[in-house]
Amino acid sequence: MTHTQPAEGPLAGLRVLEFATIGPGPYACLLLAELGADVLRLDRFEGPGLAGAAAGLNRSRPAVPIDLKSPVGRELALDLASRADVLIEGNRPGVMERLGLGPQECLGRNPRLVYGRMTGWGQEGPLSQAAGHDINYAGLTGALHMIGPREKPMPAANLVADFGGGALFLVTGVLAALHERERSGLGQVVDAAMVDGAASLTTMMYTMLGAGLWRDEREANYLDGAAPFYGTYRCADDRFVAVGALEPQFYRALVDGLGVAHRLTGEQFEQSAWPAHRALFAEAFAARGRDEWVDRFEGTDACVTPVLSLSEAPQHPHLQARETFVSIGGIVQPAVAPRFSRSGTRPPTPPGTHTVDAVRDWIAGKGPFTDSA
Repeated sequence: MTHTQPAEGPLAGLRVLEFATIGPGPYACLLLAELGADVLRLDRFEGPGLAGAAAGLNRSRPAVPIDLKSPVGRELALDLASRADVLIEGNRPGVMERLGLGPQECLGRNPRLVYGRMTGWGQEGPLSQAAGHDINYAGLTGALHMIGPREKPMPAANLVADFGGGALFLVTGVLAALHERERSGLGQVVDAAMVDGAASLTTMMYTMLGAGLWRDEREANYLDGAAPFYGTYRCADDRFVAVGALEPQFYRALVDGLGVAHRLTGEQFEQSAWPAHRALFAEAFAARGRDEWVDRFEGTDACVTPVLSLSEAPQHPHLQARETFVSIGGIVQPAVAPRFSRSGTRPPTPPGTHTVDAVRDWIAGKGPFTDSA
């Protein structure tokens, strides 16, 4: 390694070539980079196409513009792929093939390459060429059906399919393929579809449904807002607390802290009593401010925590103690996870850092690159 970015983290020495897209592909590459991999992002020649806060997904790795539609750009990309352990792309099926950069060409140059493909609907299937977003993939799998009030399903931002079902499953697939390569000596294609990952995230609910332990409707189950001991409550200051007192001993701590134990009729899991229990809990929480309740329940196992805003969360003492958030270029954002006892992780850096040195390291200065550091 010749460039100045420290080679820290369990993936140190791993080379990843990223073809710039948006959303889960960049997030997957962010994770790989901060876990130690040397990730080089190839931006579209006209620019990365990202603006504002979304560009934060491009942190911690160098980037170079390249015209993939030109013969020189295509040959340069193939040369880089021949030097990589992993390639990540997030285009619609067929786009990379039309550019002459599909798995056949890249693995032909580099049989050990793990070729990671991030799409919404997957490489095959009736919807493979359709447009879509997190809400569409989650909607098709049943995941969206479970989220929100009884009246209608609600999107959980784009956390379910994009980042949970997409990026995290792509990283899992890439690492699994790298492990398999140690035995076979060969790379392979990883087809990571957000629709598949979103479906996988609902495994517990589908098995509970099959066992008769989950009702196929919203606000009808322990974990979807029906149970009064698992939900959110508005406090006197119009802020909220989150309550997760599922286990009986936690439930007892909750009702004791609220001071409503003597007014409850019916048992914790007696669903006919839930509306009355919810009303009592709501009345109690509405009598004090959020932070008053947090102080009251501190040190107990009632599983009552504040619902913090994006501005508040980085200031919480627990998250500060764990350094869960970092400031990069003056913007507060989450640090990489998880933690490692020995190998550590790579400190995050602004997008485009160390581009010139990284390119020299990859290709010894060959090619029409422009430094974005």
